[in-house]
Amino acid sequence: MSHTPSANAATTLKSLPTDMDLVLKVIPMPADCNANGDIFGGWVMAQCDLAGSVIPARYTKGRMATVAVNEFVFKQPVRLGDILSFYSKLVKVGRTSVTVTVEVFAERFKTQGEYIKVTQATFTYVAIDGNGRPRPIERD
Repeated sequence: MSHTPSANAATTLKSLPTDMDLVLKVIPMPADCNANGDIFGGWVMAQCDLAGSVIPARYTKGRMATVAVNEFVFKQPVRLGDILSFYSKLVKVGRTSVTVTVEVFAERFKTQGEYIKVTQATFTYVAIDGNGRPRPIERD
């Protein structure tokens, strides 16, 4: 994963979000590393897409597809041995789509109990029918 050091220096947190849902926890493995020893950005993106689909599934109640990655920001590298916590929150429910944010926090192997926000993303998923066409989301 490439990342550019910036004024966004890593802020160490002592707790994880309480206003979002924990939707996935995962530990990257050696096969997920690039030549620099960091975890592939594409691997992180795939995990975010999985995590992002959890809340929309509650609304679409059936088949859905990722229709847009509205934002994806790598804030810090993900390292081998990190415990990643993926948190998600509903942004919007439309006629056929659901938009969510996903924030990813790393608990470094050597500093457990401290968290660093490594990635944030916004995804839109669309409810689809058996032919892959958008279908309306039923409202309760």
